[in-house]
Order: sequence, then C-alpha cells, then structure tokens
Amino acid sequence: MDPDAAHVLALGRAANQSPFELGTAKEARAAYNAGCLTLQGDRELVAAIEDRTVVGTGGPIPLRIYRGVGAPIADAPALLYLHGGGWVVGTLESHDEICRWFANIGACIVFCPDYRLAPEHKFPAGLEDCVSALAHVVEQASWLGIDPDRIAVAGDSAGGNLAAVLSLLSRDGAARKISAQLLLYPNTDARQTADSYVRFSEGYGLTTSTMRWFRDHYVRDAADIGDWRVSPLIVENVAGVPPAFIAIAGHDILADEGEAYASRLTEAGIPVILRRWQDQIHGFVSMGRHIPAARQAVEEAVAGWRSLVDHAD
Repeated sequence: MDPDAAHVLALGRAANQSPFELGTAKEARAAYNAGCLTLQGDRELVAAIEDRTVVGTGGPIPLRIYRGVGAPIADAPALLYLHGGGWVVGTLESHDEICRWFANIGACIVFCPDYRLAPEHKFPAGLEDCVSALAHVVEQASWLGIDPDRIAVAGDSAGGNLAAVLSLLSRDGAARKISAQLLLYPNTDARQTADSYVRFSEGYGLTTSTMRWFRDHYVRDAADIGDWRVSPLIVENVAGVPPAFIAIAGHDILADEGEAYASRLTEAGIPVILRRWQDQIHGFVSMGRHIPAARQAVEEAVAGWRSLVDHAD
C-alpha cells in the first residue's frame, strides 16, 4: 500500500469515529463533512466560480460552475461532475478540490450539481437531478460558452455510478449526448457479491457494512438492486455508450466491479482507458492534502478524456 494512503487510514483509526452505519444519515453527513476538511488540500484558484440554481423535476437543484484557468471564452469543453458519497453523504464542498483540478487541468468548465440524497430522496431522485443538470448544460451551452458536442460526465464512487448510468441513458436518448465518461472507482453492482467485498471488507476505509448501509438507504426495495439504473454492470447491452476512462483503486471493495465494467465495455468495442492504482484505497482522489497521487489521477483522467475524444473524432 502507498505509505500516504496508509497514513490516511491511520488518521482515521486515531479519530476513532463510529461507523456511519451505527448512526443516522444526518450524523454521517456531519462526520463526513468534517473529515473532508482534513483531507482536502488548499483550494486551487480557478478563473471563476458561480453558484446558481437550475430547474429539476423534483424541485430546484443547486449547481456550482467552475471556469478553469485557460478555458476558452466560447466553445469550451465541459464536464458534468457528480460527487461521490454513497448517495447519502457528499456536498458541493466535499468535492470542491476535485472540481477545481478538473477545471484547471482540463482548461474547461466544470458543472457540479448538488443532487438530492437518500434516504430522504431515494432512487431515482438523485439520478433525475443529474439528468436535469445535464439538460440545463446542453440547453444553455451557447450562453455558458461551451461546445455542446464536447460535454463529458465524470464521478467518483456513487458519483461514478451516476455517471455510468447517465452515459447509458445518453445512449438511449433519455439524456443528452455525452462525449466521454470518466469513472473514478465507480460503484457498478449493487448486489455487492464481488470477491473484493471479502478481500477488503474491513480496514481499508470504505467497509462492506458501510457500503451495504449506503445501498440500503438509496434503494426503495430489493427489486431496485436488479435495476440497471442502480447496477449498470448488469444492463443487458452496453453497446453504443460513450468511451470511458476508468480508474481502479487496488485496495478497494469496489475494485472488482470496476474491473468488470471496464471488461464489459471493452468486449462491446467501446474505447476504454483502464488505469489501476494498485497501491491506493477507495476515495484517494478526495485526499489531496495527504496523497499526491490524487491530483495525478485527475491529470491522467483529463489526458484520457482528450485521447478518447480525439480518437472518436
């Protein structure tokens, strides 16, 4: 294991906080938000930040817009970033560092929606908000100064799940067209039966019991677990989805399902760049204060994005 990742795990053990599943969602959010402050580094300056609200099917959706340094005034590339947090925790602030990196490294405009969270808003509420946010970005492309043909979607963990599903919906015409998907240690199979759930069940940050707690808060009932919009790995057909950059953390309960999703896309002829950080833990890209590989992962994701789009052209 990377010594920096081991240090983060040691900090977590020293804090001696109760697992999320032993408390309420409200308590988990408070603990998660406090932890993010200690894990994110100093905020990198971007050219501009704007907070606005867009219309969603379930009500207004807060949306933060980051203009990266060097982003073109017109026809800029754009990235819809969907934050992780098990569909239960996570905010615009918890993933602010990642969004700033993507904006500057990609010289692009990043849009991050504060989608509705479970258990107050179960599946498909959060997904619907992501669809609405994407529609807003496409419809307002000219006013926002972006190229509607160069909109990618990205996300980490549960956000990677939402990004993968949004990409499938884009293929099927249920969401606007997406040029590429950038998935950081994505959750792709809510059945939680992969061997990595056993290999890394305890002691590596995200535990099997916590992931089960997240899932059970998100789904309405057991039937939702078998819905591909919750478990994109089991969708009948992945042909025609946007090209993908997929990052895997080696010491992660989600490692195997991320690998499996990459394999499904590859077998269907989808261009895939699969990058394995074998010495890292789940969530490492959100730990920039302690793990230098965090920013490096975003650099590789942006390079992958450009490569995939250039290849498609």
